[in-house]
Amino acid sequence: MTQQPTFSDLKIADTLLSVLTEQKFINPTPIQHQVIPTAIEGKDIVGIAQTGTGKTLAFGIPMIQRLSRNKGQGLVLLPTRELALQVDEVLRKIGGKFGLRTAVLIGGASMRQQLQALRNKPHIIVATPGRLADHLKQKTYDLRFVNIIVLDEADRMFDIGFMPEIKRILAAAPSDRQTMLFSATMPDEIAKIASAHMKMPLRIEVAPAGTASKNVEQEIFIVTKEEKLQLLDKVLSETKGTVLVFSRTKHGAKKITKSVQHMGHTAAEIHSNRSLAQRRTALEGFKSGRFRVLVATDIAARGIDVRGIALVVNFDLPDNSEDYVHRIGRTGRGTHSGKAISFATPGERYDIKKIERLIKKTLPIITPKDLPAKRITPNISQMSDGADRRTRSSDRPHRNRRPSRRFQRSDRTESGDSGFDRNPRRRRFGSRQNYRQST
Repeated sequence: MTQQPTFSDLKIADTLLSVLTEQKFINPTPIQHQVIPTAIEGKDIVGIAQTGTGKTLAFGIPMIQRLSRNKGQGLVLLPTRELALQVDEVLRKIGGKFGLRTAVLIGGASMRQQLQALRNKPHIIVATPGRLADHLKQKTYDLRFVNIIVLDEADRMFDIGFMPEIKRILAAAPSDRQTMLFSATMPDEIAKIASAHMKMPLRIEVAPAGTASKNVEQEIFIVTKEEKLQLLDKVLSETKGTVLVFSRTKHGAKKITKSVQHMGHTAAEIHSNRSLAQRRTALEGFKSGRFRVLVATDIAARGIDVRGIALVVNFDLPDNSEDYVHRIGRTGRGTHSGKAISFATPGERYDIKKIERLIKKTLPIITPKDLPAKRITPNISQMSDGADRRTRSSDRPHRNRRPSRRFQRSDRTESGDSGFDRNPRRRRFGSRQNYRQST
């Protein structure tokens, strides 16, 4: 019987090993086992691994070890605010033991606080490309001390139109640096970035691009659009534990949340119309058990790291097949098992085939029976949340005058939240400016 590897086998310094042991990190995941020794040596890496495989520690441990020994600064670029905050939390827990300071540069957060964090000369910057580009443009930050750059979820950053910013950042950073790129899929455009801005990167692939987690049981229910809420009612009543529900649009997420609350379940929502504080409250409440159900758009498909999610429900199929892999990867993380259920209308069988081709697996298709009676749900405009009501009122334009700039900006969304973003070409090339406003 082969002995399971431990972190002590990976060229990690003894002081860092003791911190990992203290935090109950004993056995590395496959991506960690292959990346960490090479990254500690300072080599460029392209890592391909499905979501939930421990990529944060794969690049975080080498970055912390190298920065604690040598001068310089690390930069981690991520596609969403939630993912940036979670990566920062992991890096602070470990790097803080060595006196390493971090700064988070994301949209929706106080610029004054970010400037103060930069004045404290952080060792690691965790940022979304849009906000980092703003700091570079305003000359409140520069890249001259950066000697380690990590691009996490690179394919997602490409999908939402951040490649121009990323190219400028890589071109402006010192050439004598280490670059690590991590992605679940590897489109040609990402490969070109690697060849143009990395020095003979070592490709480490622990699972074929687009591979879904083996720990997740998957099912698809064929149902009419009108029956989706009834099916969700049935699924929630038959499932124990926490449930993550994905909606294609932010309006749909709000509607689903109100309906789930009316069913008697505690629920919160995450989408681009929610402020950063509201999104953090929803996520923390979901982690702590205050909310049993979290309803989200695709901005959370890679921004949620919650252990023990019992079920992921795709209330709407995603626009891109790749997003299906990331969505269901929120459950069955690590060695845990999970389940994913997708609702598809009779006209979406072609979309199902695309997903099956990507994951190289035939999914069981079920026609639901014995659905509960349709509930009469409150009008979505009659919101119970006072803060939401005030926001809604303040954003309503006067009927006799042109809508204010603030009202016009409220329709700018993050990836996957609007019909505008559902066209792949317009997602990639037409929505970048829109997305930057909210990231």
